[in-house]
Parts: sequence; structure tokens; C-alpha cells
Amino acid sequence: MKIDFVSDVSCPWCAIGLKSLEQALARMPELQVQLHFQPFELNPGMAPEGEDIDEHLARKYGLPPAQLAANRERIRERGAALGFDFAQGARSRIYNTFDAHRLLHWAGEQSERAQRDLKLSLFTAYFTEGRDPSDHALLLERAVAVGLDAEQARAVLASDRYADAVRDAESLYHSLGVSSVPAVIINERHLISGGQPPEVFEQALRQIAAESGR
Repeated sequence: MKIDFVSDVSCPWCAIGLKSLEQALARMPELQVQLHFQPFELNPGMAPEGEDIDEHLARKYGLPPAQLAANRERIRERGAALGFDFAQGARSRIYNTFDAHRLLHWAGEQSERAQRDLKLSLFTAYFTEGRDPSDHALLLERAVAVGLDAEQARAVLASDRYADAVRDAESLYHSLGVSSVPAVIINERHLISGGQPPEVFEQALRQIAAESGR
């Protein structure tokens, strides 16, 4: 089974969706899965210095501070239930994620596991530690931490390698109607949208696997 996990490293529901999906897959050890992370920028025009997250969300969604706080608490609780820490107050800004996607694309060429580990490490860096996922020093640090080659990672970041590949992939998913993430695409045919609970992922995956085996 091929799973394309379309997401952004600055999307909290994508972190929730990944942890939920992994819990569902852990309940189905018999299922052979190829998991690929695909790029999607929630804010492709974000300036290099980023933007205050409350100002950004208030403008984007028109929500008052009390509603934003309630949403953050709901996300924190969902994350905690899945073993992921959305540290309160850790992130005050939202950043451009294009270079993170370039590095993730390269990581995927090295191994499926390396790409997954880098993705989760970047989620942790941003949501738990409040660090800047556009910072090349952070990206290099996290690449090395998951076992990727430092010199190769540095060369990718210092160039524009994989820029066209990332943009082409983003254009593809936009053309397929993906407008929010996470979008979990199974065997290039079935779509599971949003940060669903593990039970929802498990039920859908079992059904798709059963239909595919007919």
C-alpha cells in the first residue's frame, strides 16, 4: 500500500495526523506500507523573517484571541493523547517552510525512514521547541540528528536543488483539489482528510486493503 502524506511542517493538524496514522499502522503489522511525505505550503508567500502567529491567524481566519486560545488548547490536548507535545507558548511566529520541503525531498531519496524521521523531528523543533524551520542551521542539525550526511544536506540547503521538484509536487496536489492538509492519499486513489483519530485511519486502511485484495 502506498501512502502519500501531503502536509506542511508548520501545520499542527499534520503532526496530529501523522501520529494518528502511525498508531493506526502499528495496529496493522501485516500491512506492507510505503509512506512518502509530499510538500504543501500553507503560506507560500511568507516572508523570510516570518510573522507573529496570533496576528497571522487572526487575519487569516478572522478569529478573536479567545477562540485562537481555545483552538490551541484543543490541539494541545489532541497531541498529548497521541504522545506529541505542543508546548504552550513555544511558538510565537510562523515561518516560510520551502527549504524544509526541499530538504525533506532530498531525505526521501536517501530512505523512507530518514524522510519520516526528519519530518517528525521538524514537527518537534517547531511545535515543541518553538524553533524556526526556515533556519538552515536548524535544518542541518535535524538532518544530521536523524543520520543523514551533513555535507550533502549542507549542499542541498546552499543551493536551489529540488526547488522545481517541490513546486511541481505542490502544483500537482493543488490540481487534484487538495486545499487543506493533512491530505492522506492511499494508492493514488483514496483520500483521508484532516488529523483524524487513529481509529478512523485504521478503519479506512482496513477497508481499502480488503478492497484491494479482492
